[in-house]
Amino acid sequence: MIELKAIRVLRAVSDLKSFTLAARELGLAPASVTRIVSQLEKDLGTQLLVRTTRQVALTSAGATALARYRPLLEGFETVTHDLKRAVRPDSGHLRLTVPVSFGVTVLPKVISGFRLAYPNISVEINFTDTLVDVIEENCDLAIRVSGPPTDKSTIWRKLCEVPRHMVAAPNLLARVPMPDHPSTFKNDLLMSYSDTGEREVWELSQAGIAKSIRAGGKVLSNNGDYLLGMAIAGEGICVLPDFITRKALDRGDVVVVFPEWEVSSLWLTLFYPPYEQLPPIVGTFAEYFESFVGDQLDGAF
Repeated sequence: MIELKAIRVLRAVSDLKSFTLAARELGLAPASVTRIVSQLEKDLGTQLLVRTTRQVALTSAGATALARYRPLLEGFETVTHDLKRAVRPDSGHLRLTVPVSFGVTVLPKVISGFRLAYPNISVEINFTDTLVDVIEENCDLAIRVSGPPTDKSTIWRKLCEVPRHMVAAPNLLARVPMPDHPSTFKNDLLMSYSDTGEREVWELSQAGIAKSIRAGGKVLSNNGDYLLGMAIAGEGICVLPDFITRKALDRGDVVVVFPEWEVSSLWLTLFYPPYEQLPPIVGTFAEYFESFVGDQLDGAF
């Protein structure tokens, strides 16, 4: 009977072209790798590998055998991995996607505490300001800072609101006369956050009066840190979440423009693929992150 261990050893020797390297990768003694391959060749009744002093290569029979066995082995490993993730809330590999500015500002403290609490969970993070498709990107969970979700193909949970303000550099406001109403600013001064190339629309309100303002198209970016840098340089006015602008506001690099006008908040939301049942490892992180937001970031947004 052919065992999966033997096929795994054959794959490693073939991929690495070395018995020694295969043994190291698999955590086996080199002699054990040689013995396992020899027994597999005996069981199959054919030579699978050609050994020279310089390298190891598959014979034609070995190439045929591995080509047939490899997808079966990979399928077995995938099923095993998925089943382990389905039953173990404290070990495994977690794939996240996170907005760049939020991730760089907030996530190191989150992941540091999470790894301390769950040392057997490895975390892979994709930083992007694009609202990725969590299904196509093979992502376990996405953290998003955006408007209310419209995606009906995923599961989402709102954690909190993320306040925003309109900011600009003091030297810009010294050069440009302050109008009576935000809508009367010169359009080219209003920089847009956008990941589609479309100009941003700012939803403002004051004393029950709502106003929509379309920002300009001279400066568009899908990264809030870049827009903040442009604002600090006196290039224009932008609307950004407070977690991006807080330090610049404290330093006086930028100031809030029209503070009496409230800018619509964003949502901090967790997005999941449409799981029939939330994998325990995903639930573990979601619970930890939600607790962190409530305890550590209370009032920070």
